[in-house]
Amino acid sequence: MNKGLVILFLALILPAAVLWANEDQRIVRFSFYGDSIRFRYDKSQSIDFNEAALSDASVNRFYAAIKQKDYTAVFNALNDYKTEKQPDDWLYYQLVRAIAQQISPKEKNYLRYTLYKWYFMLQSGYDPLLSINGNRLLFYIQCDENIYNIPYRMKDGRQYVCLNYHDYGSNIDFDRFPFAEIALATPQHHRSFSYKVTRLPVFPATDYVTKELKFSMYNQTYDYKIKVNPKIKTLFANYPTVDYNTYFSIPLSNETRASLITMLKKELKGLSVRNGVDYLMRFTRYAFPFEEDTYQFGQEKRLTPEQTLLYDGSDCEDRVLFFYYLVKEIYNLPMIVMVYPQHVTIAVKFHKPIGVPVIYNGEAYSVCEPTPQKEDIRIGQLLPQLKKESYEVAYVYKP
Repeated sequence: MNKGLVILFLALILPAAVLWANEDQRIVRFSFYGDSIRFRYDKSQSIDFNEAALSDASVNRFYAAIKQKDYTAVFNALNDYKTEKQPDDWLYYQLVRAIAQQISPKEKNYLRYTLYKWYFMLQSGYDPLLSINGNRLLFYIQCDENIYNIPYRMKDGRQYVCLNYHDYGSNIDFDRFPFAEIALATPQHHRSFSYKVTRLPVFPATDYVTKELKFSMYNQTYDYKIKVNPKIKTLFANYPTVDYNTYFSIPLSNETRASLITMLKKELKGLSVRNGVDYLMRFTRYAFPFEEDTYQFGQEKRLTPEQTLLYDGSDCEDRVLFFYYLVKEIYNLPMIVMVYPQHVTIAVKFHKPIGVPVIYNGEAYSVCEPTPQKEDIRIGQLLPQLKKESYEVAYVYKP
């Protein structure tokens, strides 16, 4: 049998990440959130990098060397995925990370792994930069959005945010250890990286597990079973804190959405809009334990709706995001997000306001408190401790 056909056959049936064509050449094949990624790679493409000798000069030598190598197969794999799946930048970068891991494993040579990521993003049209302090290498990407819990640098009036801060424990004292940008003669790209996630991969059904949700409301106990995908945790593990409008664009994965929204629509059948929204408010309030981010994660971390279903606890911001998603999906009503110094809540615009309305731009909204409280808070009621507090409307949704 033809050797090439044998290799192709093995690639189709074996789950292994690497298939060897000969001593020097291999076919890299791995699964990426339900999709099979495949490209040829040989030893001649490998570049040595001494982790103990990080400097401007060593990085420039790496760049000079990698420009002489043929990475067409890698970029074909990236472009094929981009063309077929139309991924957002965040998902595309996760694929870049996965490919860099196959070529230069992070645990074997972290600096080289980081340089591969930097080069692949550069060649993909983005505008990255590198900075160093001693033996630490930070990798930045140009981004115009507000990012709150990772470092950034300004260059020529443009913002660059750090993509690998988490690899250093998200804990660097930049006053004690100032980083200097590495001067590299790279092409001038102007594609800005965006953290907006508007679509998720089509995960295989085998990725999902069943989660039980129990809660009580109006002296009745509910017990639901929904499908959730633990790989969402991995996908958003290093996702930073961003503006609300970015978070509100993140959907549920297909099977989770199908199981959750179908179940809720069945429960809400026959209810008025007011009673249906009340149900969603109390479901959000009581179906998940409350937990502060600092206790659960050690820092501020806003959860996507699906992460709220996956993690053991969630705080007021997470519940606002989750409740917003449910109301938008099922009733598609106007909403505003109200941010207080120590709390976040949400208000919904009904046909007629309920309780004491919140007036915003001449329109009446009714507060729907999705976070558990000591007392029963109804639609249209604001927490007593917030009545004299000032707030900011951080997000407005109008269908």
